[in-house]
Amino acid sequence: MHQPAAAFIALGLLVAPGASAQPARPSAAPTAVPVPRTDFIRTMDTEFRQMDADKNNRVTRTEIEQFQRAVGLLEAQNRVRALFTRLDTDRNGQLSAAEFAKMAVAPAAPNPAPILGQADLNRDGSITIVEYRTAKLVNFDRMDTDKDGIVSVAEMKAAGIIQ
Repeated sequence: MHQPAAAFIALGLLVAPGASAQPARPSAAPTAVPVPRTDFIRTMDTEFRQMDADKNNRVTRTEIEQFQRAVGLLEAQNRVRALFTRLDTDRNGQLSAAEFAKMAVAPAAPNPAPILGQADLNRDGSITIVEYRTAKLVNFDRMDTDKDGIVSVAEMKAAGIIQ
């Protein structure tokens, strides 16, 4: 796939603001590119499969929590590594007691409610891939104002997901 993942992350964040357990965003703003609907579906399906721990094509509250915990842990570890690098002011690969005292990082608590609220269309406590796609594609289609099957950079700007 030639589209940067950042564009998909931006779309995913719009679809479920604050709810998606996405990889940590780079500190520099990603370059926006148009996102074809087919690429969005492929990315969305990958995200669904990552959450579907038992591979039964249904995502439950527990699986969302487990996925969010795992992603939260990975994000926390990445923040700790970056913080270590920033705090190791003498660049000796070790933190002195004074350098170490500046570190305080905790992962965010998982919250499956926004994802379930948006995508559990029949409110049975789990999400099928059809429900997941339906909920996510509503926003994709809303942003694709010219209905060409691609969310262009201009359409992303108009939707407010990039500046």
